[in-house]
Amino acid sequence: MITIANGTVLYGNDLVAKNTNILIDKGKIIEISPNVSEGEILDATDCIVCPSFLNAHTHIGDSIVKDIGDGKSIEEIVKPPNGLKHLALQEASNEEIMDSMEESMWDMLETGTTHFIDYREGGLGGVKLLRKASKNVPLNPIILGRDDSFYGENPDLAKVKIAIRKLLKVSDGIAPSGFGEITIEVANLIVEKCQKADKISSIHAGEYENLQLDSLSKTGKTEINKAVDSGFDQLIHIVSPMENDLELIKKYNKNIVLCPGSNGLFSLGVPPLFKMLEKGIRPLIGTDNIMINSSNMFRELEYTLKVMRAISKKYISPKEILKMGTTNINTDYNQNNCSKLINKSIIEENSYAELFVSRKISKNPYLSLINRSEKKDMMCLINKDKLIYYD
Repeated sequence: MITIANGTVLYGNDLVAKNTNILIDKGKIIEISPNVSEGEILDATDCIVCPSFLNAHTHIGDSIVKDIGDGKSIEEIVKPPNGLKHLALQEASNEEIMDSMEESMWDMLETGTTHFIDYREGGLGGVKLLRKASKNVPLNPIILGRDDSFYGENPDLAKVKIAIRKLLKVSDGIAPSGFGEITIEVANLIVEKCQKADKISSIHAGEYENLQLDSLSKTGKTEINKAVDSGFDQLIHIVSPMENDLELIKKYNKNIVLCPGSNGLFSLGVPPLFKMLEKGIRPLIGTDNIMINSSNMFRELEYTLKVMRAISKKYISPKEILKMGTTNINTDYNQNNCSKLINKSIIEENSYAELFVSRKISKNPYLSLINRSEKKDMMCLINKDKLIYYD
């Protein structure tokens, strides 16, 4: 048993700040009370106890080529199958890719992340590489696979079906790049097979305006509209929604993930977070390609808070930003297929202990974490039955 004592605990889905103790036994939160004190005592005086982070969108495989291609277009860097990233992955050995992925996973743990959702390149072999690399790291990868057979204007649908079936045996779902690379038929197959297997279907959509305009001119629908119509569980980016895109996301209760840091570095703009919050949409957040952006969620949350206030010229609560990296997956808005499969815990009794303890630097616990915290401020992290103390 472990008691985290005297900390400012961010409790429940709404991250209510409470000065209390947490009793943990065999990886589960048994009791939350200022009076409980059993087993090993972890003194969290002047510290914040926060649910661990869910980094909701990564490409961890490109950890081997950090900061490559700066100044080039997004298509030159990441568009499959011939982007700089994809060529680098083809040239690298499995050992190099695995070592870099493992290093990135430890970096995530050191900054409070216990769960991440990865768009894994490399087909079946790519998924297996990440599974193998994660065996020695006490965190939870949610791996979404893809296959080169998905791409092109006239894909062989028989081969696509075989690839999907094989991927779903070892992955947590399927995640093609976007509608610029796949047909509606392939998209519908992916969603159908994922639904039958009770796994996640996810796709990039509306990452920048030209993609939206191109889709609209060719099909009469935006990328976001097509993603919703196809039935994808999770949509990534939503930087440039058009027409009724946000209304469709809200109506069909779609899980969305924003990646403002990556969008900014690629010069693509920023998603309209204030409009999303006004409509009751509660996004998740991810750091995207590790080749161009740090996987440190503190940095991502800080950037998001400040740039969204600057762009909207309106107040956005730091608590709402912190929820994007912690509890939004469990809100009523996000209770769809995707959130059920991810199963990320919050801090409440009878939940798994998935949390970190960090030094409290200011009286506002939300700004203390987002605006102030660094690696050096981290005290420890608990991921169920794993307790990690930071040096």
